[in-house]
Amino acid sequence: MERFLGILMLDTVFPRIPGDIGNPETYSFPVRKLVVQNANPQRVVHEADPTLLEPFLQAAEQLEKEGAAAITTSCGFLAMFQKELAARVHVPVFASSLLQVPYIQTMLPAGKKVGIMTAKGGGLGPRHFAGVGIWKDADPENPENERPIIYGMEGTHFYDVFPMNGPVLDREKAEREMVEKALQMKAEHPEVGAIVFECTNMPPYSAAVAEATGLPVFDINTLAEYIMRGVLQKKYSDGPAVK
Repeated sequence: MERFLGILMLDTVFPRIPGDIGNPETYSFPVRKLVVQNANPQRVVHEADPTLLEPFLQAAEQLEKEGAAAITTSCGFLAMFQKELAARVHVPVFASSLLQVPYIQTMLPAGKKVGIMTAKGGGLGPRHFAGVGIWKDADPENPENERPIIYGMEGTHFYDVFPMNGPVLDREKAEREMVEKALQMKAEHPEVGAIVFECTNMPPYSAAVAEATGLPVFDINTLAEYIMRGVLQKKYSDGPAVK
């Protein structure tokens, strides 16, 4: 049986270009997508609808039965379901690229921090961060004291297409907006030493942002490559050793 990365997909209409998690050309390994019906951006990103948990759990079980070697999702806001999804199946689950934040932080020099770029800055909160093990020390009465550096894409074409589920994408415009937002983050927060994209629609622009900012950029694809490298281990030849 061919093993693959199972992707729990939101129910969307926007286009998925190479680099997007929903485009099979993005990856060097097999993928299989499963749309969770009625799990649209409105319910996931804007409403954080808890009633979607069971449909996602059932979909994860289905992908596992079909042979998934690991399971991810097509929206980083599903970090809110990370713990429940991981507990339900018997293969690795990474519901959000935000899972990378803690270990990237440990790799940065003293005084440097991870900056998060997200589809909707006002939408990420303690529920999402708790799912992926960050923002543990937030003060419930004054949560902004511990809030990570987060920049959202509100007010942009990118926002109109992805969080708002628009059907037409201007790739060049979206890339310009991503670069502009990243440069704004860097200017306003010079302590940012690396960027993590929450949104799974952002990776097509990772290279442009990295080039413009001079910072390493991590996204759902960097995490997927890491996880799948572990579950589908490479077999090495018996060729000669080298010095």
